[in-house]
Amino acid sequence: MSGGTLDYDLVMASDQGNLEEVQWLIEQGGSIHWKDSLGRTALMAATQKNHLEVVELLLKVGSNVNERDNTLLTPFICAGSSGFHKILKAMLPYGPQLDSFNRFGGTALVPAAEKGYLRTVQIAIEAGVPIDHVNHLGWTALLEAAILGDGGYLYTDIIEELVTAGADVAIKDHDGRNARDYAEINNFKRVKNVFDGKPTSQLTDINTLKKAGRAGAFGDALELAQMIHQRYPDSTEPLFYIGYLQGEMENYSASLSAYSKALELDANALEFYFYQMLSYRLLNEPERALAVIEHAIEADSGKWVYRYHKSNYLRELGRHEEAVEEMSRLLAMEPNRYDFLFHKANSLRTLGRHQEAIEAMEKAIVLDEGNALYKEHKKQSELLLEEQ
Repeated sequence: MSGGTLDYDLVMASDQGNLEEVQWLIEQGGSIHWKDSLGRTALMAATQKNHLEVVELLLKVGSNVNERDNTLLTPFICAGSSGFHKILKAMLPYGPQLDSFNRFGGTALVPAAEKGYLRTVQIAIEAGVPIDHVNHLGWTALLEAAILGDGGYLYTDIIEELVTAGADVAIKDHDGRNARDYAEINNFKRVKNVFDGKPTSQLTDINTLKKAGRAGAFGDALELAQMIHQRYPDSTEPLFYIGYLQGEMENYSASLSAYSKALELDANALEFYFYQMLSYRLLNEPERALAVIEHAIEADSGKWVYRYHKSNYLRELGRHEEAVEEMSRLLAMEPNRYDFLFHKANSLRTLGRHQEAIEAMEKAIVLDEGNALYKEHKKQSELLLEEQ
């Protein structure tokens, strides 16, 4: 889309989070509707980089939360899939299409549940994002959390939020399994307790703490978490909540410290490396995020879940060569995972390696024959190959 220097500068200033410059460019006539070569408006650029104040300004002057970029992503879905819950909440009064989805069929809720963004999940549920929407892979938010989560404290709470909000636990994926089945297969005891109506914790006051956190009373919840930690100093559970709540209050150094203490208590509590990764992601420190998740991978090389989240993050960073390498390792561990093949094919296509993308989709079609998604993506790669 053609545009003037003011329009381009507005997108760049939004991307960089320069609030004063964004204000000045708007006053000078910069268009909030202009898109750059990636199809990004100023609002999308600011959302992708988690610049809340810039987003709030752009919303006030009429930016569209439902405008799609070249990948069919909207700012609203981007906020949800990135775990930027403050931005997601700020967008709610501005008419987001709650049932809209991205090119993979994911709403703002589905990827939030997959990636472990508890507060984003809570806000999306409260906003009315459809809880049982099925994406193109055949998964709801509940199935995503059960299949792609690690069964630890964070994913248990996400699953508990979804089940409490009325998610249909009977929905099955293309393999004929529901979320409870995956909890059974992976022996996720806490998650199974959610489905079976049993307590997920034996510690006193944990449910009161969760209620306060759900209401956004993070200070009260943190005080209670610290009291529980004093009562149960040998448990990693209160340290999870201390770390999580400190993170919600943007005190990331305290959050990371709590997670480190949990690992000192239990070196096998690998989920705390994942929590550290989430903190570094929000701090926009990708190398540290990748380094800590690598500790979990090295500690249990036979466990695919953390390698998957590493590959997912690499794709978000645009580091597709590395993502392909990780997906190849994952497929060596789990050769029948059609979702792994799908993600690998998307990175291959981005890299212009269309023949390899076609071959990956052909394997996915054999494994999940009834899913039109893989046939469509194979066709896209074939067309791109012809153009080369």
